[in-house]
Amino acid sequence: MKLRKILGLLLCTVALTVAQAAPGKSHPDSWVPPGLDDWKDVPAQSWHKRAGGKQPIHLGPRPFWLVENMDEGPLKERLQSCNARQLKRSDFSIGHRGAPLQFPEHTKESYVAAAQMGAGIVECDVAFTKDRELVCRHAQNDLHTTTNIVAVPELNAKCTQPFVPADPASGTPAQAECRTSDITLAEFKSLKGKMDAYNPMATTPEEYLAGTADWRTDLYASRGTLMTHRESIELFKALGVKFTPELKSPVVDMPFEGDYSQQDYARQMIQDYIDAGVRPEDVWPQSFNLDDVLFWVNETPRFGRQAVFLDQSAPTTENTSLAYMESLKARGVNILAPALWKMLTLDSYGEIVPSEYAENARTAGLDLIAWTVERSGPLENGGGWYYQTVTDAINNDGDMLTVIDVLAREVGVIGIFSDWPATTTFYANCMGIAQSR
Repeated sequence: MKLRKILGLLLCTVALTVAQAAPGKSHPDSWVPPGLDDWKDVPAQSWHKRAGGKQPIHLGPRPFWLVENMDEGPLKERLQSCNARQLKRSDFSIGHRGAPLQFPEHTKESYVAAAQMGAGIVECDVAFTKDRELVCRHAQNDLHTTTNIVAVPELNAKCTQPFVPADPASGTPAQAECRTSDITLAEFKSLKGKMDAYNPMATTPEEYLAGTADWRTDLYASRGTLMTHRESIELFKALGVKFTPELKSPVVDMPFEGDYSQQDYARQMIQDYIDAGVRPEDVWPQSFNLDDVLFWVNETPRFGRQAVFLDQSAPTTENTSLAYMESLKARGVNILAPALWKMLTLDSYGEIVPSEYAENARTAGLDLIAWTVERSGPLENGGGWYYQTVTDAINNDGDMLTVIDVLAREVGVIGIFSDWPATTTFYANCMGIAQSR
């Protein structure tokens, strides 16, 4: 195939991508990254190489819409004058579960969308199945809200809590809890991903699967191809993006079934990268469990060097102190990733500035990663949980770019998770920080 034709195939927008991936176009098992439809006979590991190592980046209208919504000032002027034609993929831009603002999270479709928007790093949250295979899910017990499992009778019956309809007369909500560890890998792969949502007053499984927030969409949820952890590694390699797997906290007792320990689980996740020949410097393994991070630091030090300690603890005098940050560094932790609100505060003028937590972390020599922008919906009412320390300074969606700017230039974060990575890619390119870490 001539180079011109190949490039023409690659230059597709996210919208065209979805159209090409519509139901009936091809069987999910033969699905390949959008724009590569003529490459179905080429091994997955060769896609990126065959593309010359370069795939076009599509921002779409959202970043520019956000800029126009910003308050007047130097930052808005700089972003308005940005030449976004020569875009580079950026490790500053991290695809949080892919691109779940519009695509079902942790699906092929969501991951490809994130890569198309220039994310340099994409996340697979890692859970395990009944037969101890690793799969991409945000939580071990979220299948009832992120897949169609409750509408599949034979699999719903295997759930920890099969679907029970709501009782509108008494106001009793519907019940369901379905875990990856309830089913085998083959059963998991038979499911379809959906937008993470449910209808608490549903009286049927089909009603329960509804409930998508009005600021998200089901427009691209007609298909959601679930992935194993190993499949995600091969896809990310093909797309030319790096890896940030998160070891999810089990909701079952560990060791699972008496002999599958937390360390076995943590070791297995890293082994998948070793088996796939991935360079340790391209992987940022994450966990909210400090013991997992320290396990990687000590047992697999080449991967542990970039292990990320996710921090969602309520701030206290002790865990925001310089001494605490120095203790993490002394134990081998190099990267700390708190919710973005923990790194921000307001000064006496009501301006967004770095918090004491952020300043102490940087003083201790810790790199910082923030999560998550574009996950709160419209920001006109202060932004909710993710912006709780700076709510009084938030009143429109454009303020998201102000927050990103403070995190990047004043806090000094090395990356930001986003549910729509085009925005962080746009910022990184405009501000000259699009180079890889």
